Amino acid sequence: MFLSQLDIAALGFFLLSWFGYPLVVEGRRFGRHSLNGIMHGFRTRWMEQMLSREVRIIDTQIMASLQNGTAFFASTSLLAVGGSLTLLRAADDVLRVFADLPLGIATQRGLWELKVIGLAVIFVYAVFKFAWSYRLFNYAAILIGATPPYEEADTAAAVRHAHRTAGMTTAAGRHFNRGQRAFFFALGYLGWFWSPIVFIGSTTAVLVVMGARQFRSDGLRAVSHAHDPEAV
Repeated sequence: MFLSQLDIAALGFFLLSWFGYPLVVEGRRFGRHSLNGIMHGFRTRWMEQMLSREVRIIDTQIMASLQNGTAFFASTSLLAVGGSLTLLRAADDVLRVFADLPLGIATQRGLWELKVIGLAVIFVYAVFKFAWSYRLFNYAAILIGATPPYEEADTAAAVRHAHRTAGMTTAAGRHFNRGQRAFFFALGYLGWFWSPIVFIGSTTAVLVVMGARQFRSDGLRAVSHAHDPEAV
């Protein structure tokens, strides 16, 4: 009732980008060449090297820093949800303020509420992803504590445990990335509050930036095999 055809087209493009982007970044064809995919190999190397360390304080410190970063984003997501609900509650006041701006945004109240609800849903999704990522990092810390002693580093059981722990940290990192990706898409979603055309443009800009970070960034060049000293 509130959406025009252009609004529907813009929202459809956003949803297509939301579901299509992870298929590319996390898929088998391109995922192995992305920054996230390459970092999975380094997580495995980390756990394999941990087996030969008698004192594993540095490993627990790294895990603690990962947990703290995830907890920060989880709490930030909750604040974002609260801010979105505040916009929904004060819709009349916000619309009046926006209308008084030099480039005011003219919209119906129902359409505004629909947009705000969509923004809140994105942040709720981020809360779930960051919270689950934090829990998985807790499990990874437990697995580090259960690692066999360094005298057994060459045994098959120890190697399997290292790979198991690396898989747990990778799963935690994957959910963290999805929560952070929701934040980026939320920035693109804000364009809808201006107009459907801006919505399409902002979503495209977010896709370009995220894709460049995964496949053409300086971070990727730093960890790629072509710049790995051991590969020379």
